[in-house]
Amino acid sequence: MPAYHPAAAIRRGSVTSDADPDESAQPAFILVGPQMGENIGAAARAMWNFGLDRMRLVAPRDGWPNPRAEAMASGATCVLDRVSVAASTAEACADLTRVYATTARDRAMTKQVMSPEAAMAEARALAAAGERVGILFGPERAGLENADVVRANAVISVPTNPAYSSLNLAQCVLLVAYEWQRSAGVPVPEHRLAGARGATGVEVDRLLEHLVERLDTVGFFYPEEKRPSMVANLDNLLRRAPLTDIDVRTLHGVVRALAEKVRGRK
Repeated sequence: MPAYHPAAAIRRGSVTSDADPDESAQPAFILVGPQMGENIGAAARAMWNFGLDRMRLVAPRDGWPNPRAEAMASGATCVLDRVSVAASTAEACADLTRVYATTARDRAMTKQVMSPEAAMAEARALAAAGERVGILFGPERAGLENADVVRANAVISVPTNPAYSSLNLAQCVLLVAYEWQRSAGVPVPEHRLAGARGATGVEVDRLLEHLVERLDTVGFFYPEEKRPSMVANLDNLLRRAPLTDIDVRTLHGVVRALAEKVRGRK
């Protein structure tokens, strides 16, 4: 598994959290592999309808910036002016502590499945507590890949017509943005981690790399053809649990201690 390298994000405006103290007050809407500039622009309009302007793009097919997105965004070009671009979903989620994946398909993964309403109520409570939240939206043609969904802590599923469950990108963005705005008037349970914070995506990445490296050493992944699915299961397990930064450090220590025990027996 390759080591994490921070993205040299492409930006039209400054969107770094250090530059904007209010960055964590709203979720990042992450469009993974968007295929058409028009859909990016329509998604920007949907976000700005509800006061949201944190858009991240992962490997947009037609590159960035895109004049077709600007034309479609109309009065919402302020969202596009703040767009950041990453080469991978991992890079786009590196600083986030809670990630939701929007999908209409059953992925045969053990994930918490939430309605948009419940997910955004939870997201607002997390953001209010200082956590960094993101929502993944897949490409227009086929939606998110399993590798993207694995990176999420929970899944957002819309109860649509089973005979025609597909939503286009802007529709899905609009629905989630609407529920975010609507949750402003709904009391939510306090979310508080005493003495800790939620683990970021990159911290979980490094923990997984450490664990996989040690398991490779002892031949855990057998037979070899099952290695990818076994690694994916571990990845899913770690992201499903609401890990804190303290949990991650503890688990690193556990993995190191077990590895030293194994070496001592040789």
